[in-house]
Amino acid sequence: MKKFGDRKDGVRIRDLNGMNYINYQLKKKRCQSEVYINYSMDITKLVKYVEKINKKSDVHITYFHIFATALAKVIYNRPYLNRFIVNGHFYDRNEVSISYVAKTSFDDDSKELMQVLKIEEDDNLFTISDRISNRVKKTRNSKSSSTDDLVDKIGRMPKVLRNIIVGIFKFLDRHDLLPVSMTREIVYYSTILMSNIGSIGCKEAIYHNLTDFGTNSGLVTIGKIYKKEVINDDGSKKIGDFCDFGITLDERIADGFYMIKAVQLLEYILNNPELLEGDCNDKIEIK
Repeated sequence: MKKFGDRKDGVRIRDLNGMNYINYQLKKKRCQSEVYINYSMDITKLVKYVEKINKKSDVHITYFHIFATALAKVIYNRPYLNRFIVNGHFYDRNEVSISYVAKTSFDDDSKELMQVLKIEEDDNLFTISDRISNRVKKTRNSKSSSTDDLVDKIGRMPKVLRNIIVGIFKFLDRHDLLPVSMTREIVYYSTILMSNIGSIGCKEAIYHNLTDFGTNSGLVTIGKIYKKEVINDDGSKKIGDFCDFGITLDERIADGFYMIKAVQLLEYILNNPELLEGDCNDKIEIK
């Protein structure tokens, strides 16, 4: 049951310690509270898993599907990552969601369309893969959505009028007055915003800032998979598959220890890819 102070998209947290509120007073803006982690992960086992599963499956699993599922499982296991701060109050989000931007084609001038995918507790790699593929295909065929059209129209307005309208939107956002029908397809209202820059050939995972609009507290960029020589514990050498992740988080929603454990969990899942076939809310203990 919704209580006074709750939002349509989140439940207000009322039992935080004082340090959380002090941190907010010192850093009131999300963009002032960013922690950035650049992490190179050995995904040699994952690459073999993807090759194996695509040989025996009618569904084509991509690395984007893999990473989206892995992040969803991390969020379900590390629920503080699903928190956000708006107008000085801390909230637990009502649902887990992964967002991304899909281009209608790989051209410089092609449109970028926002996509937000709600992840259910019983979702797994195959259901998420199917839903992402269908939504991207549908969006690219339609070439636009009502949310994208609205954003485009506002962006083309004269500067003075645009400033007024954006200011109104930001006020409504702070006070939870925007309708769900408007926010459900905006990437800034998701748990994690993903950007797979490896799909356009970029090897390095870049830093990307958070925004003070909406409720998004985490952003992940993913670079291109590449080969790298590694040295084993016994001194021998081998060539492995690696991928760089750029992770930007609002440090006010959880401490550094909690976030590092989340990154380690992501690496563990990618090194044990069979875990992706289980429900997203399955509890995972690092062995």
